[in-house]
Amino acid sequence: MYIAIDGDDVGRKITASYISNSEGELAYISNKLNNATKKISDFLSANGFEIIFQAADGVTAKTAVEVNFNDVFNTVKSHSFDGVTFSAGVGKDLREAYIALLNSKSNGKNMISIYNDM
Repeated sequence: MYIAIDGDDVGRKITASYISNSEGELAYISNKLNNATKKISDFLSANGFEIIFQAADGVTAKTAVEVNFNDVFNTVKSHSFDGVTFSAGVGKDLREAYIALLNSKSNGKNMISIYNDM
């Protein structure tokens, strides 16, 4: 199974930093996102996932281990900060995980969608 995780509305926060000419805020967002995605990746790795992608505000991983993805997502949510939340999608391949992620982002954000349950 694959999980795709992506920060919600991060682009808007980055844009606001540019428009307000705030180098400090831009660096702050960058550092917090790097820390959050690193912690998420470390958590997933420690729980049997193979990290495929970790960059900017996203992480994608796969596992052959049986896991409760709702429990996994509760830990992912714990890495939210300053109004930056994460959405996730789960599927049997990358495409399904991405479609499930889009479902989460389209239906309120800060949630997980599992392709088979959509």
